[in-house]
Amino acid sequence: MVSIPRVVIAAPASGHGKTTVATGLLAAFAARGLGVAPFKVGPDYIDPGYHALAAGRPGRNLDPVMVGEELIGPLFAHGSAGLDLAIVEGVMGLYDGRTGAGDTGSTAHVAALLDAPVILVVDAAAQGRSVAALVHGFRSFGGVRLAGVILNRVGSDRHESILREACEEVGTPVLGAMRRADAVAAPSRHLGLVPAAERRSEATASVSALASLVTAAIDLDAVLAVARTAPPLTATPWTPEAAEPVPGRPVVAIAGGPAFTFAYAETAELLAGAGAEVVTVDPLRDETLPAGTRALVVGGGFPEVYAAELSANEPLRVAVAALAAVGMPITAECAGLLWLCRTLDGAPMCGVLNTDAAMTPSLTLGYRDAVALTDSPLFPAGSRITGHEFHRTTVHPRSGLLLEPAGGAAWAWRDGDPEGFATPGLHASYLHLHWAAAPAIARRVVARAAAASPAAAPLSR
Repeated sequence: MVSIPRVVIAAPASGHGKTTVATGLLAAFAARGLGVAPFKVGPDYIDPGYHALAAGRPGRNLDPVMVGEELIGPLFAHGSAGLDLAIVEGVMGLYDGRTGAGDTGSTAHVAALLDAPVILVVDAAAQGRSVAALVHGFRSFGGVRLAGVILNRVGSDRHESILREACEEVGTPVLGAMRRADAVAAPSRHLGLVPAAERRSEATASVSALASLVTAAIDLDAVLAVARTAPPLTATPWTPEAAEPVPGRPVVAIAGGPAFTFAYAETAELLAGAGAEVVTVDPLRDETLPAGTRALVVGGGFPEVYAAELSANEPLRVAVAALAAVGMPITAECAGLLWLCRTLDGAPMCGVLNTDAAMTPSLTLGYRDAVALTDSPLFPAGSRITGHEFHRTTVHPRSGLLLEPAGGAAWAWRDGDPEGFATPGLHASYLHLHWAAAPAIARRVVARAAAASPAAAPLSR
């Protein structure tokens, strides 16, 4: 049984201020000395970066589409173990889930799986008494326990009074009313907010300002009281420890730094649990791979923003190409795929893949039920998993041969052409995966790393 106070921060739609409120609450409660566990519903990587900055521990994702609803409780229990309070930021509107699948994957779905009360954040900038109809509708539409409302972008004391009276009419308590504050705004670009890791000092200042704003505008004791109404949750904490870790502790490098910020915390935990020594390499700074590197894992991020800097780091590009040439396992998704290409918007990249990448105005977004077409370090051919695409780039060709050795496509899914690149030593694709959904991935990568010949390893630091 998991007995941790918990609350879900939801909204009628995107743009109402969920991230502002959730991050501010995390920072405010952390400033009070509470150990707070931050979570985000869905596949998003950027919001958890701000959560982590506010809470002082990794932000984690709860995505029943990616990992299955049976893992939501265990992953929540793992991420909140030993802490005082859990705050879960929702995704999109409260009842918005996977397209064509009802509320599956929605904030409401996760709130039900966690048996957690919900606080609705409402952008009230253009609302008056009609806010009561909106709140009443969201409370009565589904099976969630809507425990209160936080009003955002309130214009004046008079405006706040009108809104509070309206919410009282429908029996929903107002737990806070926030004025507009430019000091806490985070800049955006083509895929949403700029990640916290790319603007560390400014993001730290914004989070500090958020803590002050939330403390002044929201009744923290009332929020905590709501969180404490959550009953004990029946869940066994998820563990990243493999039943039989690979011996020898092979070094697995994970790309990090500002260019590669998209990673689920469970990926590194699973690799370590499978027996690896996990070391971070920053492609913007490090000119060599970590000493003894036997495998490389490259997640998502914004290499298109840092194309010039990545291209200028020729020593590391050469080292990565050498790692691939001797068949040591490399896995890459989305941004990692772009970095392995010959070029990105004309700038030379690692040249591992016989393909070129470029920015595009079109957004590719959505879950994919994928089947592996080629044996790779991640999966044997025929394996099935659900992943998520989110990018404004393209590669040409979309799939095909590697420079050395020859390979095939990584994935196929309904209504899509074969995608990605795979060989026994390499897997590169646009598809983001949550490895907790298939923990055997980590052991497979580590086992192949351990089996790689030390004599074949490229020069490293």
